[in-house]
Amino acid sequence: MMSRIKLTVSLVLGAVLLLSSCKQESQKVMQPIKIKFRKDGDLKVYEARTDSVKAQFSIEIADDEYERQRGLMDRKSMENDQGMLFIFPDNTLRSFYMKSTYIPLDIIYIGSDKTIVSFQKNARPLDESSLPSNVPAQYVFEINGGLSDQLDIKVGDSVDYKVN
Repeated sequence: MMSRIKLTVSLVLGAVLLLSSCKQESQKVMQPIKIKFRKDGDLKVYEARTDSVKAQFSIEIADDEYERQRGLMDRKSMENDQGMLFIFPDNTLRSFYMKSTYIPLDIIYIGSDKTIVSFQKNARPLDESSLPSNVPAQYVFEINGGLSDQLDIKVGDSVDYKVN
């Protein structure tokens, strides 16, 4: 009987020592990926009546399916002199949404002649509602929310861009 107790105590002690000597794997903490702005070119906005430059931006270009789908998703900020230009192969009705987009944006729809045709101003972050162009557009330019009003950018103004 005594040897059974000693055996049981020895087994329990051995198990405790074995378990306590095992290292617990450290928990890996996933850090959010910080996406840096990539300057692909420059874009100027011209006043419709005078053709004078209203604003100039450094632009990141989204001209393939993946880049157009990704857009500004997961970005936490953007400078006021930066924007993303989406280039599509055709001039048709467009619709954007703000899925996984953390900064408010002005979405500027631009026709094939590079004239601004419509806006969706101050699009709400993370809102998956449709933000349509309402008229055909071949280009879409996204800038920080409220900036188009601050810079007096209007329907009828035009844009031109140069790629680096």
